[in-house]
Amino acid sequence: MRAREVRSGQAEAGHPRPSWLRPPEDVNDLVPQLWSSTATKNTDGALQVGGVDVRELVAEHGTPAYLLDEADFRARARAFREGFKDFAVYYGGKAFLCTTVVRWVMEEGLNLDICSGGELAVALRAGADPKRLGFHGNNKSEAELARALDAGIGRIIVDSFHEIERLTRLAAERGVVAPVMVRVTAGIEAHTHAYIATAHQDQKFGFSITTGDAFDAVARINETAELELLGLHSHIGSQIFDSSGFEMAARRLIALHARVSDELGVDMPELDLGGGFGIAYTTQDDPSDPAQLATELGKIVEHECKALDLAVPKLSIEPGRAIVGPAVCTVYTVGTTKEVALDFGESRTYVSVDGGMSDNIRTALYDADYSCTLANRYSDEGPRLSRVVGKHCESGDVVVKDEFLPADVAPGDLVAVPGTGAYCRSMASNYNHVPRPPVIAVKDGRTRVVVRRETEDDMLSLDMGAE
Repeated sequence: MRAREVRSGQAEAGHPRPSWLRPPEDVNDLVPQLWSSTATKNTDGALQVGGVDVRELVAEHGTPAYLLDEADFRARARAFREGFKDFAVYYGGKAFLCTTVVRWVMEEGLNLDICSGGELAVALRAGADPKRLGFHGNNKSEAELARALDAGIGRIIVDSFHEIERLTRLAAERGVVAPVMVRVTAGIEAHTHAYIATAHQDQKFGFSITTGDAFDAVARINETAELELLGLHSHIGSQIFDSSGFEMAARRLIALHARVSDELGVDMPELDLGGGFGIAYTTQDDPSDPAQLATELGKIVEHECKALDLAVPKLSIEPGRAIVGPAVCTVYTVGTTKEVALDFGESRTYVSVDGGMSDNIRTALYDADYSCTLANRYSDEGPRLSRVVGKHCESGDVVVKDEFLPADVAPGDLVAVPGTGAYCRSMASNYNHVPRPPVIAVKDGRTRVVVRRETEDDMLSLDMGAE
């Protein structure tokens, strides 16, 4: 994977925009690498996704709305399955999950990674084969573990000694053997935002290699008849472009794998390197394709195993964002615009839309960067530095921090934001009692609501004081 420095998202000193953002030659053009594969602009300048004109979709379904490009999602799932042909590929359901997506994942030959009882419920409702499910989580409840065992889930990734004890007891009560992997903290720093780096020492996930807890966990599981030891699992973070983190994690995991073989006489059959592969949110991002990723990760593991005279275990990965992230864009309606004077004689247009941090928290939470385009018409006006903001009562309610939009963007226009498939709908909230948007699948000129729009009645149904 191509290395790059971690961006701060901040403007250079003396400039109102970040250094990587340049005025486009034509502000109406799409930047192809940021959008799903079927996204185009028609002769009117309107955005089309999956052969559907967003103006027609909005007329029927309203805004905000997430548009899920089925052909793009399936193509990315296939690219990982084919690129990682020697790996087991688990779609990371926490990025975005609904019953329709579970069925697509299963149909495309992928497995599914879940991390809560709710996600397990979605998978089972969709008819997923439980043997193709992996269950993550640092604090799985007894009820969640019991349901996973009763369903016959394929693997449970244990995260603490308490969980080992809990799972042992539950398996014994049921007379079953629970297949488990051990979540290992490799003690490295991934080049990503601190909130989504998950393999450094001081954090909540997994058993530490450094302290010896990881080896102790493996030894305890190996001695427990109710648990089947499958192997080790590592996840170093999210939105990662630098392969050095995976290389370091693999080196430390395989060293532990070798120690287990030497001292316990156990050859664990599996090794999971997690996910976290980055996508292009803006022009500064340059992700690798799945086949290249597979080659790089495969070489890393093969090299380390050869150095320690180990057979290469069965490998698995867990892409989520890399499959669903680019497959979705969010469409908003502009409500107001205002020009704000900045230093150095420049200005910025604030474009307020009818959604915001309730449907995309990532900008506020992770300082994430996004792009956008005018989606309903062609503009003859030149580009103007703009900031797309939401309707919530927070100054941090920003959707797109910095982008060039046409100077004549006005109330009633549509603005579309690409790359919103991962962690937008799945982290959406009802802040300010705003209903969550629908997810609408598009393909071959047809639309299908896969998650309906939430209503005020839905929210009020939970309010036990409401009449």
